[in-house]
Amino acid sequence: MMKKKSISASKASLVFFLCQMISALDVPLDSKLLEELSQPPTITQQSPKDYIVDPRENIVIQCEAKGKPPPSFSWTRNGTHFDIDKDELVTMKPNSGTLVINIMNGGKAEAYEGVYQCTARNERGAAISNNIVIRPSRSPLWTKEKLEPNQVREGDSLVLHCRPPVGLPPPIIFWMDNAFQRLPQSERVSQGLNGDLYFSNVQPEDTREDYICYARFNHTQTIQQKQPISVKVFSMDSLNDTIAANLSDTDIYGAKPVTERPPILLTPTGTTSNKVELRGNVLLLECIAAGLPTPVIRWIKEGGELPANRTFFENFKKTLKIVDVSEADSGNYKCIARNILGSTHHVISVTVKAAPYWITAPRNLVLSPGEDGSLICRANGNPKPSISWLSNGVPIAIAPEDPSRKVDGDTIIFSAVQERSSAVYQCNASNEYGYLLANAFVNVLAEPPRILTPANKLYQVILDSPALIDCAYFGSPKPEIEWFKGVKGSILRGNEYVFHDNGTLEIPVAQKDSSGTYTCVARNELGKIQNEVQLEVKDPTLIIKQPEYKVIQRYGHVSFECIIKHDSTLIPTVIWLKDNDELPDDERFLVGKDNLTIMNVTDKDDGTYTCIVNTTLDSVSASAVLTVVAAPPTPAIIYARPNPPFDLELTGQLERSIELSWIPGDENNSPITSFVIEYEDGLHEPGVWHYQTEVPGSQTTVQLKLSPYVNYSFRVIAVNEIGRSQPSEPSEQYLTKSANPDENPSNVQGIGSEPDNLVITWESLKGFQSNGPGLQYKVSWRQKDVDDEWTSVVVANVSKYIVSGTPTFVPYEIKVQALNDLGYAPEPSEVIGHSGEDLPMVAPGNVQVHVINSTLAKVHWDPVPLKSVRGHLQGYKVYYWKVQSLSRRSKRHIEKKILTFRGNKTFGMLPGLEPYSSYKLNVRVVNGKGEGPASPDKVFKTPEGVPSSPSFLKITNPTLDSLTLEWGSPTHPNGILISYILKFQPINNTHELGPLVEIRIPANESSLILKNLNYSTRYKFYFNAQTSVGSGSQITEEAVTIMDEGYSETLFATSPVMHTVRPTFYKVQPLYPRIRNVTTAAAETYANISWEYEGPDHANFYVEYGVAGSKEDWKKEIVNGSRSFFVLKGLTPGTAYKVRVGAEGLSGFRSSEDVFETGPAMASRQVDIATQGWFIGLMCAVALLILILLIVCFIRRNKGGKYPVKEKEDAHADPEIQPMKEDDGTFGEYRSLESDAEDHKPLKKGSRTPSDRTVKKEDSDDSLVDYGEGVNGQFNEDGSFIGQYSGKKEKEPAEGNESSEAPSPVNAMNSFV
Repeated sequence: MMKKKSISASKASLVFFLCQMISALDVPLDSKLLEELSQPPTITQQSPKDYIVDPRENIVIQCEAKGKPPPSFSWTRNGTHFDIDKDELVTMKPNSGTLVINIMNGGKAEAYEGVYQCTARNERGAAISNNIVIRPSRSPLWTKEKLEPNQVREGDSLVLHCRPPVGLPPPIIFWMDNAFQRLPQSERVSQGLNGDLYFSNVQPEDTREDYICYARFNHTQTIQQKQPISVKVFSMDSLNDTIAANLSDTDIYGAKPVTERPPILLTPTGTTSNKVELRGNVLLLECIAAGLPTPVIRWIKEGGELPANRTFFENFKKTLKIVDVSEADSGNYKCIARNILGSTHHVISVTVKAAPYWITAPRNLVLSPGEDGSLICRANGNPKPSISWLSNGVPIAIAPEDPSRKVDGDTIIFSAVQERSSAVYQCNASNEYGYLLANAFVNVLAEPPRILTPANKLYQVILDSPALIDCAYFGSPKPEIEWFKGVKGSILRGNEYVFHDNGTLEIPVAQKDSSGTYTCVARNELGKIQNEVQLEVKDPTLIIKQPEYKVIQRYGHVSFECIIKHDSTLIPTVIWLKDNDELPDDERFLVGKDNLTIMNVTDKDDGTYTCIVNTTLDSVSASAVLTVVAAPPTPAIIYARPNPPFDLELTGQLERSIELSWIPGDENNSPITSFVIEYEDGLHEPGVWHYQTEVPGSQTTVQLKLSPYVNYSFRVIAVNEIGRSQPSEPSEQYLTKSANPDENPSNVQGIGSEPDNLVITWESLKGFQSNGPGLQYKVSWRQKDVDDEWTSVVVANVSKYIVSGTPTFVPYEIKVQALNDLGYAPEPSEVIGHSGEDLPMVAPGNVQVHVINSTLAKVHWDPVPLKSVRGHLQGYKVYYWKVQSLSRRSKRHIEKKILTFRGNKTFGMLPGLEPYSSYKLNVRVVNGKGEGPASPDKVFKTPEGVPSSPSFLKITNPTLDSLTLEWGSPTHPNGILISYILKFQPINNTHELGPLVEIRIPANESSLILKNLNYSTRYKFYFNAQTSVGSGSQITEEAVTIMDEGYSETLFATSPVMHTVRPTFYKVQPLYPRIRNVTTAAAETYANISWEYEGPDHANFYVEYGVAGSKEDWKKEIVNGSRSFFVLKGLTPGTAYKVRVGAEGLSGFRSSEDVFETGPAMASRQVDIATQGWFIGLMCAVALLILILLIVCFIRRNKGGKYPVKEKEDAHADPEIQPMKEDDGTFGEYRSLESDAEDHKPLKKGSRTPSDRTVKKEDSDDSLVDYGEGVNGQFNEDGSFIGQYSGKKEKEPAEGNESSEAPSPVNAMNSFV
């Protein structure tokens, strides 16, 4: 059995093959059937007849065919067998006839030129392909030629010849310049069909040397370039100038000016020519004319019209293009060139010939044994083509004889065919312009009947419409078809049925009784088969209320109704159209279930509105016209709230619903947007109106849901853009019937108020929720996890019930059920409650304290048994207090602190402890009733810490070579002081620092006299205290020794107090600031961070923090102003944090890290000092005092008062953190006296004065001459020179530095060198 295939050019699937005689078979397009049937070969794909290939790539000659069994393939080349096995470069694709010639592996395309033909063969016949002519493409180089420059006179015509090389296929020609830009073309300059460039007349701007003709060979993707052509146009003015320069003065003639000329044709030449074109091709006719002015071309056809829709003008009308020409387009075509001086013309005689084309191509023929049939092959052409037949690729004259076959010109007649008559026939129609070749097979089959329609297929139709029930079949010979109604029904006959040849049964007018089972029976001499299908007849879809014609005033609203009725088994969809198009995308158009409403109508809404209802089986529609008219003119439009609705009516009364309708009142020129429906319960809350629902303004009826046992009255309020109307008059009353409650009380809880009771509470039902009279509550309870029965009591309409005599804090299951005179509500859900709590009985045990550092400790305890808590465990409270300081041995007022840790936590952190102190703590468990007993007090001690800075540092009694220092012990020693550390160094007038000297002082000292100091020298002092842990923060001061005017030079000596050498000064960077003593006091969700800062004023601080041990990035908070404290908020309770403090703009400048832990509850002192009135008043007084001091200092400074020492502190910070060189570890830029002679010079601008003892302004902008006190500076009480440290404000450096010049020879002599 062979499968049948199509040979259509579109490669479509198999199509019906119908023979020319009535007895021929149709083969249905059933894939399963086609796979089973035997079929002769059919060519499905082949290469074009004229196949030009790229010589650089492999040659692929396509030949694909189908058949049953699958065909085998063979090839001929130039009419003889092509043995591909003997050529290693040639292969055939598997399961295909396509040849692949491997040119890229050394083959040459020229060696494989020729005519190829493919044959596909199986046991039922052989099909052949067209003759495929293989030719490699060619793109030869341009022939070298010597091009002379074109010199032409302005206004003359010019032709630049391209003459491209002959290629295969012919190249595409275009002209460009050296910059690869296309040369502009116009009516004057254009390219002809042969590639030449024509100038109707040349102009001076045509002069250039880069007219280049390019030939593009698309097949090989190559472009060839002709040598550039030079054109020089001589204008008449320049030509006359040249002639005049070469002739004598007596010559009076010259070149003639540019003259206008009538048109002459540059191409074609002569007055007539001939053109032959083939049918179906594109006809191109060309006329290019010379002349000045540039001629205009016009085309006509003698004795007829140019064909409409197929005629086009190109190249500025110089080319006439007619597409898809036919024999009717033959004739004489005249082109006329015209300008103001005349015209010329040319006639082209066109003859249209035709290669063969099909009138009737032979089609495949499927016959049963003994049947008759015919193959017809009719073609036309000019000249008339000849017809020849082949059988299985062999001319029919020499093919094997077949007694059932007779050839009669273009027809083969078959009579009484047998299975051996199967074959493939080829029809060849040819003339001098080409040929056509078609394969058509004759397939003789003997097959029993088959029904291809699926079994039990369901057909659905609409009542009174035709029903078509399929019975697709196949068999050979052709089966007979019979139809039956029902499984055992009689054969269908009569006028109410139509039987189609393809097996389809048609019921022209289906009725309800047409529904049922239909049986199709197919039989031929080889067998019989039957199939059953189902038919259902549905009710039609109807529009029972159609939209009606409406006239509406502008800005009103309109509604179209479209109420439908449909078969209950079909789902309809409703679509609205306006003027047969979609509705505008406008929110004013509201599509409801059975209506369309348009709000705020405008003129553009005028039109036809159509309602379309679609189901899967039918579609109906109805239309109506909307006319929008202008509102009648009124003196003035008054917009107001709408009038109240009226005529309220209750209909459709049911137990739980009712329909309310009303008539809208006057909308008062503002469309009603909505209606609000309210109700009154005359039984439970008379006189109180409640919101029920809201509907759109286009709706005047609403279905309302009702509750039982409510005496309803309704009213309606209209709403527009102006506001709400007055309520309508109430409707009549409607009392709904009583019913069981629908719901139970909500928010049921069980919480004991005493250790021996259980208080059950709930939210009572509202009046209308009772659903009937006699509302009560059934309260039930039982102890959880105990096999007890429910205890129940029915109480009146209250919201609380107390159960007495319960055990302390045990769980209970509780439920509350509503009931009325008609019965109970649904079974309620259960909730869990607890009887009352009592104070915890047991204190936490095994309390342990681990001191982490001098300010932080961690406390651990064992949890108490849950049964001893006797309530909801809320957490643990830690009470801790300082007993005494270990350094002072003095008791202080005990101030207890409390930390609460939520939940069942067994440890916590105690922050903010004072170093070197003794503490006590105890722990208590907490429930909802209160605190349990305290654990035994636990004593712990904090270790020593670094001390705070000394309480003060005073420098008094300055002399020529000594200063007296006095100090106070640290306010917070935080341990046992072991010594004080004093560091000092001289400072010159430019704030450069000398060597640093360090002295260790016993802890019991409180004053010191420094001797053998340099006179008239400023010193900076750094002073701090030490414990065994380390040094505390320092305090700084500056002081100046007094001056001896008669002194010339001092010899340095050693004293018992200190060793002094002649100081060497050096330039230092601003001292690196530092932040010390970062302390934290943490609570549940916040922590107070404080620190001590040493460095320049006006530092901008920030605080960074994060969870201790976490790899997350630090979080950063900016401190407002220059405060030395900050409160971190939003912390997580019971979490350990790390914290550090830094200053903005100072790279890498941060404090060391500190660790603290937030408590699970706020760590609170008993009194918050920040909220006390006395503390706020004290802070305000301090702020006012500081402001007064600042004002006084500012006034004194402007008047040349005593230099304030503190202003210098921030310019010279702690020398211990001065930057050091990496190579030798020395400080800053220190240079010894021996290694650098430059150190003998004054630093910066120096302190020496000129020999005339005057100070020049250009030597120093800050000399004393420029200061208010001039050179007459006086000594202050402490011996310092006033003029040296006071001056004009505008001359003061930005950092607060003073003058760098000496005011007198004495100061100059005593300056540091």
